[in-house]
Amino acid sequence: MKSAVLTIIILFTSFLIGMSQEKNATRVIAHRGAWKNTGAPENSIAALQHAINLNCYGSEFDVHLSADSVPFVLHDHSIQGIHIEKTNATDLKKIKLANGESLPTLEEYLLAGKGQNKTRLILEVKSSSISKERSLTLTKKCVELVTQTGVTAITDYIAFDFDVCLQVKKLNPKAHVQYLSGDKNPEDLSAAGLDGFDYHFSVLNRNQNWLAEAHKLKLSTNAWTVNDEENMRWLMDQKIDMITTNEPEKLLKLVK
Repeated sequence: MKSAVLTIIILFTSFLIGMSQEKNATRVIAHRGAWKNTGAPENSIAALQHAINLNCYGSEFDVHLSADSVPFVLHDHSIQGIHIEKTNATDLKKIKLANGESLPTLEEYLLAGKGQNKTRLILEVKSSSISKERSLTLTKKCVELVTQTGVTAITDYIAFDFDVCLQVKKLNPKAHVQYLSGDKNPEDLSAAGLDGFDYHFSVLNRNQNWLAEAHKLKLSTNAWTVNDEENMRWLMDQKIDMITTNEPEKLLKLVK
C-alpha cells in the first residue's frame, strides 16, 4: 500500500514539474507561417496550416489595406508589381501565389485559423506607405474583423507604429499588443498600457537588461527574426517568452 502511494506521489510530482517546464519554456512563433521548410509561400493560408500542424504557439502574418479599404495578408507593400494600397480588392483577388492560392484577404486568413486553439494568430498591422490615417483605418478594420470572425481569443497584435499599438488597446483594451520598433524601454511600454515588446534580437543584444526589466514589469517578451541556434539558445537562457523564427522546426527541437 505504501509503495503504491509513493508511486502515485512520484508520478504526480513529475507531472507538476513537466507542466511547470512547459509553462516556462520559450514559445515558438512561425514568422509569416511555416514556409521555409515546407515550400508554402510566405503569409499563405498553407503556411498558416503548416504552423498549426507543427503545434507552433503562434503564426505571425502581415496585413495591408487595399485602395477600397479591404485588408489583405502580405508582407511587402507590393506583389508582382502591384501596389496593395493603390489597388482595389477585386483586382487583388486575381493575384495568385506560387502554390495557386489567391492572395488572401484578412477575413479568409482569420477564418482559416479558426476552429483551433493551439496556435495563436499574431497579426501585424503594417504601417501605410501613404499616410498615418490609413494605418489607423487599417487598425480599426483589423480589430473589427477579428471580432466579427470570432477569433478574438486566439489573436494577438504587433506593430511598428506606436500609435497603431495604442489604437488597438483603445479599441479592445483586453487585446494583447506588443511593440516592434525597439526604440522604447520596458518602462515606457508599461506606462503606455501595452503588453510587451517584440524586438529584433539585435536590440536585445544591445540592451541586455531589458528582458529582466520586462519580466519584473510582467510584460511579455519576444524577439524576431531569430534563425540561428546560437541566438536562439542565448535568448532561451535569458528566459524570453517567445521567439519568432523562419525556422520553427529547429526551434521546436531546442525547446523540447
